[in-house]
Amino acid sequence: MIDTNQRNIATFIHLSTFSRFIFPLGNFIGPIVLWVANKDKSDFIDSHGKQALNFQLSILLYAILLGMLTIPFFVFNFFDGFNFLDIDAFNSIHISLTKPSPLLYITGGLGFVAVIGFILELVFIVKASLAAKEGQDYKYPLTINFLK
Repeated sequence: MIDTNQRNIATFIHLSTFSRFIFPLGNFIGPIVLWVANKDKSDFIDSHGKQALNFQLSILLYAILLGMLTIPFFVFNFFDGFNFLDIDAFNSIHISLTKPSPLLYITGGLGFVAVIGFILELVFIVKASLAAKEGQDYKYPLTINFLK
């Protein structure tokens, strides 16, 4: 039987990922501290701690991959208007709203994917917290199991 204390700890493990908005790497430090301090108390807490950390590590990996895809398109789009052989390059730069670069669409699309991913991350964390509060197990979608 899962008691209220175990459910509260599991809930706070998930909610502690929001501490990243207060201090850097809080989404890793908060759950790690709560999980390590309480993982021996029950399998329920251990399971939720691993799920929260696996999800945060997966999100980090996905963000790095998305950044590796987005940054080159942004750089190519940014330097598309520069003429490096012309000394007066800064006098001849202009912005054309009639014919945007296709790279702009790719960069914007990847940025849109990042925003949607961020919103889904918040939704999944809240759903996991509510499941823990109810005493249910929760598996984050698209999570790579680094900790088993």
